[in-house]
Amino acid sequence: MAPAPALCARRGPAAGQTTVNARRPAALFWICLSAAVLASRLAHLHLLWADEDYHLAAALQSLGGKLPYRDFWYDKPPLNLAFYLAFGARTGAVLRTVDALFLILCCALACEFAAKLWSRREGFLAASAMAFFLIFYLPPAVLPLEPDTLMLAPHLAAVSLAWRKKPFLAGIAAGVAFQFNVRGAFVLAFAALFYPAGIPALALGFFLPNALVFLWLAAAGALMDYTGQVWKWGWLYLRNAPSGGPLRLAGWFGFHLALLIPALALWLRERSRTLVWFALAVLFSLFGLRNAPRYLNLLLPPLVIAAAGGVKWMKPLPAAPLLAALLAIPAIRFGPRYFQLSSWRDTAMDRESRQAAALIAAAAKPGDSIFVWGYRPDIVAFARLPVAGRFLDSQPLTGVPADRHLFDSRPVAENWARANRRELARARPSFLVDGLSAYNPKLDIRGFPDLAPWLALYCPIARAGATTIYARCAPP
Repeated sequence: MAPAPALCARRGPAAGQTTVNARRPAALFWICLSAAVLASRLAHLHLLWADEDYHLAAALQSLGGKLPYRDFWYDKPPLNLAFYLAFGARTGAVLRTVDALFLILCCALACEFAAKLWSRREGFLAASAMAFFLIFYLPPAVLPLEPDTLMLAPHLAAVSLAWRKKPFLAGIAAGVAFQFNVRGAFVLAFAALFYPAGIPALALGFFLPNALVFLWLAAAGALMDYTGQVWKWGWLYLRNAPSGGPLRLAGWFGFHLALLIPALALWLRERSRTLVWFALAVLFSLFGLRNAPRYLNLLLPPLVIAAAGGVKWMKPLPAAPLLAALLAIPAIRFGPRYFQLSSWRDTAMDRESRQAAALIAAAAKPGDSIFVWGYRPDIVAFARLPVAGRFLDSQPLTGVPADRHLFDSRPVAENWARANRRELARARPSFLVDGLSAYNPKLDIRGFPDLAPWLALYCPIARAGATTIYARCAPP
């Protein structure tokens, strides 16, 4: 029986002639890469990052029988929720192992695409680069599996399939990207760039998964709520987000020079559509010039692929020493943080949330529920209690999005927030957790007169740092 072809095998007639000896270095490569990726994720075993905790909290509501959008507020496309449901919305080792497996999948897709474009060597370079820069960058941008990170896999798959002249499958991959992130529409444009003749089939493939999702939402009576939460709230969030795109992009380039320089070497020596792919990704990532760091993950697939193909063109530059020096920049900047998690300031709120959840779990009885004032879905994920009412956090109730609610109090949708507070006042959670008032007194829950009668039903029972835990102390 002929041996199975190795991952990242070279294109051409020799691809099916891989021997056992030739496969051994490949196996060792993937073992080492997987071990590094898993170690980086297990370092965060007892920590939840913003965005992943939001999806965990939402998935717990679905596990309790609620439907997103209709029964609880969820402002992201549904495949994010489905992803977390697939492993029971577990935290700890389960979550971090899934993180690692997803990252390894992204590396494998990059490896396969680069190997088909050039050779197996470039494939391994692409996989290594993908792993390295999903470990050594700003943790909120690369550690949580949120929409921009989850879109990496279908992004790579769509472009690779389009280059292989499989437009219908590429369109399906782009449609999947869209159901992770509305910016997945850009992925469709990238795929069209690599196979313009297949645009009709691309469009058909893109339409299929989206039509299925929208039909499901309509049948469940959740389509209007989906439109309001994902599209209307998403637009308000984007339109009012703090600006800072060019400076953040310059910083991203600085930390990714080890990719940018070999990519430039490729573009100077070859006519490559990866240049247009990357240029479009830069343009799309700066849409509105309001960029969270994770938005720039859109640049990673084209730059990783181009850099893998450009290393061979770096002569007469001393490629190995230069790349090693450039890789040391992000490694030195971000590597120590893996060993400072217990004392790092950015994780202090997560530790506070874990303490609050432990206090709630000790006092909770079967059938109890929770509501959290502030953007602290990690408390819900750690406590694993159902949320009373429709709101996982206070963004829809104050009208202030989570990226600025700790320092700003200006609502982006005041009338909508007022109507949502009226709805909250009809809910009767067993525990009310205030994780915002001490951080931003302008959004103190006691400063909303329309919530005063509801708040009077609750008495403080415990504190965890700046977080106050209330329980019902008066009958409804």
